[in-house]
Amino acid sequence: MLSHYVAVGDADVAYQIVGHGALDLVYFHGLGSHVEHFWDMPLYAEFLGRLATFSRLILFDRRGTGGSDDVPRGEFPTWEEWADDLRAVLDAAGSRRTAIFAAADAGPIAILFAAMHPERVSALVLFNTTARYLIDDDYPIGISPDIVDALVAGAGAIWGTAEAVRAANPDRADDAEFLRQLARQFRSAATPRAAAAQYDYIWRSLDVRRALPLIQAPTLILHVRENPIAPVEHGRYLADHIAGSTFVELPGPDLAAVSSGNAVVDEIAEFLTGERPPVEIERILTTVLFTDIVGSTDKAASLGDGRWHALLDAHDGAVREQLRRFRGREIKTTGDGFVACFDGPARAIRCTETILQAVSNLGIELRAGLHTGECEVRGDDLAGLSVHIAARVGALAAPGEILVSATVNDLVVGSGIQFTDRGEHELRGVPGNMKLYAVMA
Repeated sequence: MLSHYVAVGDADVAYQIVGHGALDLVYFHGLGSHVEHFWDMPLYAEFLGRLATFSRLILFDRRGTGGSDDVPRGEFPTWEEWADDLRAVLDAAGSRRTAIFAAADAGPIAILFAAMHPERVSALVLFNTTARYLIDDDYPIGISPDIVDALVAGAGAIWGTAEAVRAANPDRADDAEFLRQLARQFRSAATPRAAAAQYDYIWRSLDVRRALPLIQAPTLILHVRENPIAPVEHGRYLADHIAGSTFVELPGPDLAAVSSGNAVVDEIAEFLTGERPPVEIERILTTVLFTDIVGSTDKAASLGDGRWHALLDAHDGAVREQLRRFRGREIKTTGDGFVACFDGPARAIRCTETILQAVSNLGIELRAGLHTGECEVRGDDLAGLSVHIAARVGALAAPGEILVSATVNDLVVGSGIQFTDRGEHELRGVPGNMKLYAVMA
């Protein structure tokens, strides 16, 4: 989706408008935002799409991040000047009265704007944000300057890496595709030294406590329980000092609003409209494959990082080549394995046989599991009980074995594929017992 631009002083600020809902809603978050790369990520596309079902959604990057102009190090805008980015975008979008949804270091900008322009703000939603980061005599919940030093150094060292995304969103630590895509977005939004310099400025200069009593708009404060940067007490402080505000504590530690997904959208929609939006679920019948490298941890330790990563790249290439041959669709990687789906179980089995052979030539042994059933389509991902069954079946497979559910066995009758009965098994999280079969070579 293409961006528009509005001039703020000598800088251009990037923004987008999506949807045709009855109310205007502007969403922005701080450093790391990039309005065009949002749409490359299925989770973000779904998240923003749901917001746009009940609003005319306005997105933008403040100066210093994403598609907007950079800011010189050491010459950062004041918080009031950053609030001017928001004003300019709303003016350009023709929005005279707007609900604001702001996350992380965008929160203080929204707070100042709501205090300075109460006539333009219909509602305020603050996610995982704070009025101040540093500790003070009258603000004991803040962090010390030494901790800021450590956080800034850490940001400069790992910015734009999967490690950084994982640290900020530990509940998605095993989602390799999410880590890869969000790390790419961060690299596109700012360089490591620029990010570290901005965080140093943000964490040391921020203090908008004086603006909190001036907010007149209905305010919803959402904060995750285990936030490591701005603990949940920061959210409660906002709620205690914004008259009539509503505070909702969300489970988990993840800093990104998109990671909390439907829970965040549901709370916002209900707060702004009085109703939670329906979730449209697309379902397909498909055969799901899970593969896993046997003894990957020991192999990685024995080979060392360089040789292991080279071997893993060769493994990934071999798997993808067979998926192309057999019209399989890669869903995601799991670090040392793949999740894929097929439009037919027999083709899935034939593909898995060739995958096992191809990677064995590299000295790699796999275990694999297959199940056919209905799955929810979530962007490029699949979800639902059938996915869990395939994962549990794969976990029970022996090294070098393709294990399938009874459903797969029944569907390929007449294909010439032969099976060995592996008996009934209790699959964790799946009701009842399920018969499993191993594909005979």
